[in-house]
Amino acid sequence: MMQVSDPSKANLDTEAIAQALFSQTLSSAQLQQMSPGALAYLGDAVYELYIRRYYLTPPKRIQAYHHQVVSQVRAETQAHHLNQLLPFLTSTELDLLKRGRNAVASRPKRIDPDTYQRATSLETLIGYLYLSDLHRLMELLAHLQIDTDIC
Repeated sequence: MMQVSDPSKANLDTEAIAQALFSQTLSSAQLQQMSPGALAYLGDAVYELYIRRYYLTPPKRIQAYHHQVVSQVRAETQAHHLNQLLPFLTSTELDLLKRGRNAVASRPKRIDPDTYQRATSLETLIGYLYLSDLHRLMELLAHLQIDTDIC
């Protein structure tokens, strides 16, 4: 990690800052030690941030942003997004989905078990790729068909 003794003298461009903040990949051994629940926890945050960024333009009221994002980060929509990604996944990524699916211990009552397991699987995959291969993560997220008509 980059250490700067005097921040006022730091001459960092945006790419270097993003690299320092978001490109801390883990080794394969470190990733194998992480529980699917931990990966899903991280993946949930990464997925929501991606969706928030997606809806940021064109500018609109905060309430409109919120409505759009909430509609996309629901388990039902995440399960649908997983179905969109399935044709593009590698065998390793498909195995990871199984790990995430099998790790689900409890779920909200309003969601059926299969939907919740698929949503958690997607979050697990996103968390894993965020920590291991950001390029691959962005490649997969680009395949998502996100509803732009939600107001």
